Amino acid sequence: MRSTRQKQCDRCSDSPSVLYRVQMDESGQWFFVCDRCLPTLKDNNSAYRYGGTWKAKKR
Repeated sequence: MRSTRQKQCDRCSDSPSVLYRVQMDESGQWFFVCDRCLPTLKDNNSAYRYGGTWKAKKR
């Protein structure tokens, strides 16, 4: 039986089943953001960098 993991969006604190690991500023720090917050970070952001997808249900 697979367990469901939980992690919160670093922007809105929501706990969705899928989060995206991104860099959104020049600090180089990685953040986990949900699909609602992601578009606002990507648009016109030269520091944006995608680093993978986190899923609550691991395969």
